[in-house]
Amino acid sequence: MIILALLAAGFLGACVHSAVYTSNAEERWPPIGEKIEVAGSDVHVIRAGEAGPPVLMIHGASANAREFTDTLGPRLSAGHRVFMADRPGHGYSERPEGSEQLAVQARQMAGVLQALAPGEKAVVVGHSYGGAVALRVALDYPDLVDGIVLLAPVTHDWGGGGEAWYNKAAGPPIIGPIFSQLVPIVGPKQVKQGINSVFDPRDAPEGYYEKAGLGLLFRPPEFRANADDVNALRGELAAQQDRYPEIDVPVILFSGAKDTVINPTLHAGKIKHQIEDFTLVPLADSGHMPHHSHGAEVADAIRQLSGVGADQSS
Repeated sequence: MIILALLAAGFLGACVHSAVYTSNAEERWPPIGEKIEVAGSDVHVIRAGEAGPPVLMIHGASANAREFTDTLGPRLSAGHRVFMADRPGHGYSERPEGSEQLAVQARQMAGVLQALAPGEKAVVVGHSYGGAVALRVALDYPDLVDGIVLLAPVTHDWGGGGEAWYNKAAGPPIIGPIFSQLVPIVGPKQVKQGINSVFDPRDAPEGYYEKAGLGLLFRPPEFRANADDVNALRGELAAQQDRYPEIDVPVILFSGAKDTVINPTLHAGKIKHQIEDFTLVPLADSGHMPHHSHGAEVADAIRQLSGVGADQSS
């Protein structure tokens, strides 16, 4: 009984800590966009630019829409309307039922375009996990898409291995919620110490943790949402990957040869044979964050697909 009482007290303390952490994180990184209702759930969208062709940007796992606010957003705002959207359950977007499915993720992202750029086609940009969602938007909503830019995307079932233990721990119905209450205690410190590994072989930009609002991830509901996304991804990709030949818009893929997060040979190497109008941009000196290390080139690729043309000053 004493042990149970101590465990209960420890868990209660963790719950109090996570509640305080969540409040502080949301004060530190408040919503800076607007809410768009899609299929009964709000999607938080940060905008940049007031005129020009629309561009939809979809972030990866463990991230939110702020991923692009210090990189591609400023580069494109002079000639485009840029919509940077929080995926379901991330940042300040609500999470409808079934959001671990790429079809639901794509529906929510497509709804942003339908609401903010009705009757227009957009260039859709996806980073990492967001690349899989960008591809699904093109598959399920082809009338909305003018072209796709993929940044170190995950595109195919990789056959297992490499899954993070903490995502597996956060997934189960009973253990997951308990584990997620503990995450704010150790998660922020661990991520701050490991940021450079995501940017290898480059260093992370100064202040990246703060600018990207990474601390929002450790709010328990978002941490579980992220875990559910990642845990379901292999099966979702296995069901999606054979459809890529249906895509009939131009696709440009930036792939860092030194990416330590995904296997670029597997993902870029497979999809380049499945899409007719496909351009692979290999980056010998880059890793998993090409929009940071090669932001000017990525921005020019987006301009190319949107018909605006390259801007040598970017």
